[in-house]
Amino acid sequence: MIYDTIISTHDLEAHLHDEHWTIIDCRHSLDDTQWGRRGYIEAHIPGSFFAHVDEDLSGEIIPWKTGRHPLPDDFEDFSKQLGKWNIDNTQQVVIYDQSHGGIASRLWWMLNFLGHKRVAVLDGGWQKWQLERKQTDDSVPEEGNAKFLPSMNTEMIALMDEVRHSISQPGKLIIDSRAAPRYAGIEEPIDPIAGHIPSARNFPFLENVDENHVWKSPAFVQHRFEALYAQYKPEDIMVHCGSGVTACQNILAMKYAGFPMPKLYPGSWSEWITRKDNPVEVSANEASDPNSM
Repeated sequence: MIYDTIISTHDLEAHLHDEHWTIIDCRHSLDDTQWGRRGYIEAHIPGSFFAHVDEDLSGEIIPWKTGRHPLPDDFEDFSKQLGKWNIDNTQQVVIYDQSHGGIASRLWWMLNFLGHKRVAVLDGGWQKWQLERKQTDDSVPEEGNAKFLPSMNTEMIALMDEVRHSISQPGKLIIDSRAAPRYAGIEEPIDPIAGHIPSARNFPFLENVDENHVWKSPAFVQHRFEALYAQYKPEDIMVHCGSGVTACQNILAMKYAGFPMPKLYPGSWSEWITRKDNPVEVSANEASDPNSM
């Protein structure tokens, strides 16, 4: 069986010692960027490798040119890192973060971008695994020597100019995955400019999970997005967040619900505001997700 969206803790536990499976720990906090690594060193799911969002899953940040988490500069080099994590083109990969999948989904999306489909995010992440008192350890696995051959699908990406030209255009949809107060410009705790891209609709990524950060049913998520897919083609839907990380969780949610994957705008809001001529809107949009409040 291939797992390509969400996997349960029960199913992962049954494959902990399967040599054809690789587990990646992506825990991360913007407030303390070494928090995830410290937690991994203390304890993790047995056999897990650790992937750092800033160091492993992002490229060089160029002030006032890139966003906060640009995609890696060289995907050939990144593919070599995948080999060190024992990932080849046949491996089943399972990724987890602290709970909601907002960080793990970044690596999930990157592997899909490189043509690897056998990759899933752990439902409820580390938090659920711990609450269920499943096995953990603190040993670090040996570096692998697998060979991963990338096959990039650039059609999965929307660059800034495409997003800019899509504002208020019939048949084009921009989705903002951030929390509603950030979208509306009421508060902005991370980036220097508040607000959103004009005509973007707000679908906060945390609405895909419940209060315990466990995924809601595929039927619920399908209901959340079905009106969009009735009106727009997948290639005309562009999803972003603050820096191109948690937007991937919304993309994962759409696939989990049975829809084709839309495009990711990797630079997201933190790249958008680097250009002074990019328009910014600060009032709430009446087209926001009704489930996001």
